[in-house]
Amino acid sequence: TRCTSRRQRQMCIRDSISLLLVACATSPTGRRQLMLVSEETAISASKEAYAQTLKPLSEEGKVDNDPVLTKRVKGITERLVAQAVKMRPATSAWDWSIKVIDDPEVVNAWCMAGGKMAIYTGLIEKVQTTDDEIAQVMGHEIAHALANHQAEKMSVSMATSVGVAAVGVVSDRPGIAMSGAAAAALLAIKLPNNRAAETEADRMGIELAAKAGYDPRAAVTLWEKMGKVGGGNRQPQFLSTHPAPENRKQALGALVPRMMPYYESKQPRPIFKL
Repeated sequence: TRCTSRRQRQMCIRDSISLLLVACATSPTGRRQLMLVSEETAISASKEAYAQTLKPLSEEGKVDNDPVLTKRVKGITERLVAQAVKMRPATSAWDWSIKVIDDPEVVNAWCMAGGKMAIYTGLIEKVQTTDDEIAQVMGHEIAHALANHQAEKMSVSMATSVGVAAVGVVSDRPGIAMSGAAAAALLAIKLPNNRAAETEADRMGIELAAKAGYDPRAAVTLWEKMGKVGGGNRQPQFLSTHPAPENRKQALGALVPRMMPYYESKQPRPIFKL
């Protein structure tokens, strides 16, 4: 409604201030975040989007179809999740899960709000990732969820025309029908992360991996490999959603000395069953 009278203008100003206060949140690193979408809403929407995304892939036999690879990925991710729960205890209530999607051409991985994860075989096969490097990828993705980055991206989309325009075309696969909230959740993992969110996920992810017993130096070798894979005409999907500035390897390398004590402590790796 239009704010015409003085009283209406005052009410509009008050309501706008209230909305901004409600919409503001703080990330684990102290950064201010726009939050028009609650984490609970993002988790609920992500659960629907996850099920709808996996359904046709499962019907085609492309989900967890290699028992050895699935066991390998789940073993790595369980250790990361155990550390994530230590970092943010409330997430022990999340319905954590990881699926390996058989698509050798897709170099990608993601973690939705609430701990719904996927990694594509292309990231493992094309990049030739070691266990330590897979831990860096999934630690980074888990960090996005811990820092509520998906709800933040959903909020930013809501505040612009991007979310409205993209909801109808968010799925790459025909025949997938989902609610607007679920489509927005799926859109959030397809949109590029901003520089601040990427820096937060890098910092939190390398720590999660180190505390889980994975070599933090693998964060540097991972991005070296990613750079080579991304050197052709077709950019890996992971690089489209995770911009890699030139100083990223240097920034991660600078964190390695601080992470090595966690890695070298060789404490028993706790298991959080997925």
